[in-house]
Amino acid sequence: MLRQAVLVLLLANAAYFAWAQHLLAPWGIAPAQQSEPQRLAQQIKPQAIRVLTAEEARRPDATTPAATPATTPAAPPDPERKPE
Repeated sequence: MLRQAVLVLLLANAAYFAWAQHLLAPWGIAPAQQSEPQRLAQQIKPQAIRVLTAEEARRPDATTPAATPATTPAAPPDPERKPE
């Protein structure tokens, strides 16, 4: 009984592998092709992305945009504070 269960599981595993690798495509059995062309069309300057090494990421650099007072949003006024 256990041998039969192992054999069934082994055959199911082999069938799934063949299906996932498109080996059954000539017989019309293959997973649906997935793509997202709308996401690729929405990208803004993907060539501007730069991968940093761990050392570069740790080091503060003047070329990377940092939070400056000009770009930091102002804190909302405290409603309980009385104006002076």
